[in-house]
Amino acid sequence: RNLWATVIPSLTIPLSLVATFGVMYLLGYSLDNLSLMGLTIAVGFVVDDAIVVIENVMRHIEEGVPRMKAALLGAMEVRFTIISMTISLIAVFIPILLMGGIVGRLFREFAVTVSAAIVMSALVSLTVTPMLCGWLIRLPEPGGDGRMRRLEAWLEAVFSAVERCYERGLDWVLDRQKLMLAVTVATIVATGALFVAIPKGFFPQEDSGLIMGVAQAAPDISPRSMSQKMQQVGHIIEADPAVDNVYYWMGPNPTVSQGRVMINLKPFAQRKDSAAQVLNRLKP
Repeated sequence: RNLWATVIPSLTIPLSLVATFGVMYLLGYSLDNLSLMGLTIAVGFVVDDAIVVIENVMRHIEEGVPRMKAALLGAMEVRFTIISMTISLIAVFIPILLMGGIVGRLFREFAVTVSAAIVMSALVSLTVTPMLCGWLIRLPEPGGDGRMRRLEAWLEAVFSAVERCYERGLDWVLDRQKLMLAVTVATIVATGALFVAIPKGFFPQEDSGLIMGVAQAAPDISPRSMSQKMQQVGHIIEADPAVDNVYYWMGPNPTVSQGRVMINLKPFAQRKDSAAQVLNRLKP
């Protein structure tokens, strides 16, 4: 309901992210897909801290406490809440930091980036946010601009209507607890079924319409026999309805016992199967 209460989070969020960039620079991290994904996820955590502090400061200001004192009291009252939220969120990413292998090395940067953003958000919320609240937030004067008063009255009516709709919906849900419990259980069961049914993988398979293959024959095979076998392989692949053309050649090793195959699939509009399905169909 206060303009500056909306502006302050829009200032503290970029400040927290810029501080996170500094931590990333000190750790030698770059702006790649994983770090950017971590920053995207961290935005939701960053805005929560600022809102908690601002709401508490606004409460004191509305009670008549001077702005600077209200900012100090508001930040002091929620400091343990902010710290506990920060520790709880960072604890979620500790297993990722302790993961080994290639998966751990890939996602360690993601976990560190999110954790750094959460810590920077807590520091900004307990220092910069109260300072901005003390300087900028003030209660509107009773005899202010008529247009602003009409706008505030209209917004207040909209908020009140939304609040009444929420209260009616909440009453309806609370009056049907057994039904909502059944819906919750059904949602959990459906989620488990979808988790089992949906294909999963570490990286999604990209269908570029190109399949590369290797043909390996006996080490003592003759060049003519290898050429015939490669032709047979090419004819089998060309017979598939999803294949557009095939390139195959022998080598590059001197014994000519190894061949290469490059399969170009038809455009997506002309085939029904994906590259993975075509590959499974061509396997002996």
